[in-house]
Amino acid sequence: MDTLILSRIQFAANISFHILFPTITIALGWVLLFFKLAYNRTGNVAWMQVYFTWVKVFALTFALGVVTGITMTFQFGTNWPGFMETVGNIAGPLLGYEVLTAFFLEAVFLGIMLFGFRRVSNAVHTLATLIVAAGTVLSAFWILVLNSWMQTPAGFEMRDGVAFATDWWAIIFNPSFGWRLAHMLIASGLTVAFLIAGLSALRYLSGDRSESLHKALKTGIVMGAILIPIQILVGDQHGLNTLEHQPQKVAAMEANWETRANVPLVLFAIPDEEARTNHYEITIPNGASLILRHSADGVVPGLNDFEGEHPPVFPVFWAFRIMVGTGVLMLVVSWYGAWRLWRGRALPKPLLYVMVPMSVAGWVATEAGWYTTEIGRQPWLVTGVLKTADAVGPVPGSHVALTLAIYLILYVVLFVVYVGVLIYLALKAAREGDPEPRPALSGRAVDQPMEAGE
Repeated sequence: MDTLILSRIQFAANISFHILFPTITIALGWVLLFFKLAYNRTGNVAWMQVYFTWVKVFALTFALGVVTGITMTFQFGTNWPGFMETVGNIAGPLLGYEVLTAFFLEAVFLGIMLFGFRRVSNAVHTLATLIVAAGTVLSAFWILVLNSWMQTPAGFEMRDGVAFATDWWAIIFNPSFGWRLAHMLIASGLTVAFLIAGLSALRYLSGDRSESLHKALKTGIVMGAILIPIQILVGDQHGLNTLEHQPQKVAAMEANWETRANVPLVLFAIPDEEARTNHYEITIPNGASLILRHSADGVVPGLNDFEGEHPPVFPVFWAFRIMVGTGVLMLVVSWYGAWRLWRGRALPKPLLYVMVPMSVAGWVATEAGWYTTEIGRQPWLVTGVLKTADAVGPVPGSHVALTLAIYLILYVVLFVVYVGVLIYLALKAAREGDPEPRPALSGRAVDQPMEAGE
């Protein structure tokens, strides 16, 4: 039972589960604000019905994100003490800023979103939604500052093996931060778009024809259709940034072994690190050079230039292709759905059946992209500063194995329950449709909808 391997698996399992929830809340807060502003503008109660359906999803997701984030943070001390001992002067404040500027905003004002619609003015309720949405982006901002700094560290100096900040501006706006933040925010938007569209498709297939259902379904499809081409452009620029600062990661993503020009794009292969070659290759001539250098004869770095200092090729190569493949599928489905809506045609049942399992397409792409990023950083925990093997703690492997088993069992149970609740909420909304408006309290409009907690 190797402590290093088990600790890496444990942290990977924890963050793989945790990232599912912020990926939803980051963008869902802004979608809820859109629903609320649409209600304010039109007075149409259907917008508030869809708001109250999805604010419950937001609250549940936020709670699970907090719980899994806490256990992940504990592992910095239990499994990876070398991380905080070496770069804690930088990582500690950044994690603290995330809690102080983002978590409290979300936690406090979420209560108003859930239970305050009939207890505060409409303006205050709208403001609470805006503050929570802004809080989710602030949270992502600080976490991605830390992660980007670990990928492309800047603004610090080493003294006796410990990192000290010399320029916080350079730390925050390190070389990869901008593209990494944009890529993650759009990924969150796509995750939410397909989650809304997929669960709305499930409602439609269950017989729901309510106005709120149509508004949610259209929102998800159009949002996905708009964001996916933007993500492709941002992803291209992010890849060029990675090529500049982490060429060994790009070499692993492309399974390119020799530095050369006219590098083909490998669509399929079985990378063999021992033989330093690929088996069963299917390639597009000059494709990698065109994508990475925007020139057919562009020179692309090879893994043999980084022997012993590059990440494991197989998982990085395939994680990247799963991410790209899922993105292409998102593009096809969302654009076809948007085209049908634009032409005023009903969505065909085969498309709706495809959209239901694609509720998790954003999760799949995000996880694959995260594995590409994090495994692609190996063997470094902080690039050029701290190797992963040097940060692991002296915990017996048997102890790590036991807690890993407990984590995995708990996460499987929580995931099944979470997905079950999402399906329950979708089917419950399908059964109820848009309920009849009821008389208002304290002089509110007669068509005022029920609040989320009632």
